[in-house]
Amino acid sequence: RVAPAGSSVKKRRKKDKRALADEDVADIQHTEDFLIKPESRVAQLDTSQWPLLLKNFDKLNVRTAHYTPLPSGANPLKREISDYVRSGFINLDKPSNPSSHEVVAWIRRILRVEKTGHSGTLDPKVTGCLIVCIERATRLVKSQQSAGKEYVGIVRLHNAIESEAQLARAIETLTGALFQRPPLIAAVKRQLRVRTIYESKLVEYDPERRLGIFWVSCEAGTYIRTLCVHLGLLLGVGGQMQELRRVRSGILGETDNMVTMHDVLDAQWQYDNNKDDSYLRRVILPLEKLLTSHKRLVMKDSAVSS
Repeated sequence: RVAPAGSSVKKRRKKDKRALADEDVADIQHTEDFLIKPESRVAQLDTSQWPLLLKNFDKLNVRTAHYTPLPSGANPLKREISDYVRSGFINLDKPSNPSSHEVVAWIRRILRVEKTGHSGTLDPKVTGCLIVCIERATRLVKSQQSAGKEYVGIVRLHNAIESEAQLARAIETLTGALFQRPPLIAAVKRQLRVRTIYESKLVEYDPERRLGIFWVSCEAGTYIRTLCVHLGLLLGVGGQMQELRRVRSGILGETDNMVTMHDVLDAQWQYDNNKDDSYLRRVILPLEKLLTSHKRLVMKDSAVSS
């Protein structure tokens, strides 16, 4: 039985698309131009695999695709390395012990830039996702600070409980709008406030050591330390937070090109000594990636210059 000629072409296209999707940001920059050419009618393009804000461009409400191309400007992925660094952000895996402010100051010194900001303070002992915005991208910090967060934490109970199911029920009970007062070590004013827990679940419980691992999705500004104390009060045995890691901040999580402080230092060293910017382009992402979930308005170059 002979397969139709068109099927092999379709399979090849699917394979190419999958390969492009799996490639790293630095590799994607050199594979295609991702250019929308000026035409009098709206172009029929398949932009489902295009990066950043050009994704699904063909689904936008476009009257005409005609414009006058200008020599200035560049695709976000193909900017000059100096502009690329100053219009980017880092999805950083914050280490334990240094404060968020210290980490951001170190990155500013490593990359030799004037301005950096982060997506929401993590306590010194807390690890995980910290979005560090650089130079021009710092104006997007506010939008990331107010975005939802996800955490994985360990709670230590002061006394034994009847069963694991009891702890699971208590964790699920503490969802929705909750009253919270920031803990004593917090850097903010200790006023009573309301924060929303969207979803929470128990992952594992060790009855011998009275330690429970839980996952929680919550509003920005929620104190998980306070949540653990409330959990202990609800069970009637008392409890405290043992360990915490942020696994998602806004639209970026642990699997979205998260890098360490060592990666940032090595990438800058590689560029300074070997003039190789590929590692730096992998570590730093263009600011447009933070805006992919927002509404888009496309303007022609001729409209900008008029």
